Amino acid sequence: MQYKTETRGAVSYNNGKVNNMMNVFPSETLAKIESMAAENAVVIFSMSTCCMCHAIKRLFRGMGVSPAVHELDLHPSGAEIHCALLRLLGCSSGGAATPGALPVVFIGGKMVGSMERVMASHINGSLVPLLKNAGALWL
Repeated sequence: MQYKTETRGAVSYNNGKVNNMMNVFPSETLAKIESMAAENAVVIFSMSTCCMCHAIKRLFRGMGVSPAVHELDLHPSGAEIHCALLRLLGCSSGGAATPGALPVVFIGGKMVGSMERVMASHINGSLVPLLKNAGALWL
């Protein structure tokens, strides 16, 4: 099985641009995130070069889940989406030189969180019921 990857071109990630955007949280970006999160049972916001993002994609693929993956470093609005996700997670700062709180996972249109929350859910056994309720797993 393959996961879906959406790329729309390169975006320039620089610390000045990201740090300046941390003070701005436009409602259009939030609406874009909600729309993207609702497009599939499992949606992962990722960085193409992030090892933690790669690990979470492998986890879901290994479980038989086919998530929609948005590689923010390749997305035209990636920097804005990344900053908005950091804000939603409660992070007050972060730079794009390091992926920060990525990956961010949505299941059934609801934010589960970053790697730590997903792995904690997997370990305590609550991830599989979430995936079943969202229609991502049938067994």
